[in-house]
Amino acid sequence: MRVARSIDDLRPLVGRCVLVPTMGALHDGHVALVRRGVELADRRGLPGGCVVSVFVNPTQFDDPSDLDRYPRTLEADQAACATAGAAAVFAPGVDEVYPDGAESALIDPPPPGVGKGLEDEHRPGHFAGVCTVLSRLFELIRPIAAVFGEKDWQQLVVTRALVDRDGLGVEIIGEPTVREADGLAMSSRNRFIPDGRREAALSISRALRAAGAEQDPPSAERAMRDVLIGGGVDSIDYAVVRDARTLGPVTPDPLVERRALITARVGPVRLLDNAAWIPTPA
Repeated sequence: MRVARSIDDLRPLVGRCVLVPTMGALHDGHVALVRRGVELADRRGLPGGCVVSVFVNPTQFDDPSDLDRYPRTLEADQAACATAGAAAVFAPGVDEVYPDGAESALIDPPPPGVGKGLEDEHRPGHFAGVCTVLSRLFELIRPIAAVFGEKDWQQLVVTRALVDRDGLGVEIIGEPTVREADGLAMSSRNRFIPDGRREAALSISRALRAAGAEQDPPSAERAMRDVLIGGGVDSIDYAVVRDARTLGPVTPDPLVERRALITARVGPVRLLDNAAWIPTPA
């Protein structure tokens, strides 16, 4: 497996690969995305295979302390990617991605990343940073397709809208959330859940299941909040049902996909999760 620190090191794979963008600290959920990328590249006969980017992007952190605290585990990440069959790990420095400075590169996010009261509200500037780094990675690597996990649902929707708006020519593929045996969505943040607070964290996936037992969005949202509060989370940023594509309010049309989305805090850890909202027939 190739380990590239600059785009020149990656040049033989550019324009003929599948990309899995990550910030490192890889867990089994990331590995599933890499395996999917490898499978796609093989099936499509792409000689560049699957490239995994490992880049802790400074433009998407609104709190500098979160950027400093983000785990860097490049050696372990490289081993995981090699085992999953990746052709290369692209681990550039900030100057490689933003040669003119990170702040000068910022671009505006498309509509799903603005004014939705979700991550856009609770992490100011986050999607400007996400869109900026993805635009740069797509420009540098020119992948045929890129694979993202559905756990960060708003990010997936924003990425698809970005590609459409800016004509970036990359197929965006979403993969289902990978969960631990007890149902907790896999996340690099899970390692920071305080001892004895696992049950509170598990109330998030329980709340999503409870939403499916309700027949209308307001009832589903109340059910999610009841489960979260009863489960002992410390605070709730949101627990809502939205149009899965626009992230706006749901319409009465049963053919429009809806999504239940939750973000809550357990101790110092902010956890997010989501699931398709398909009400159980009465």
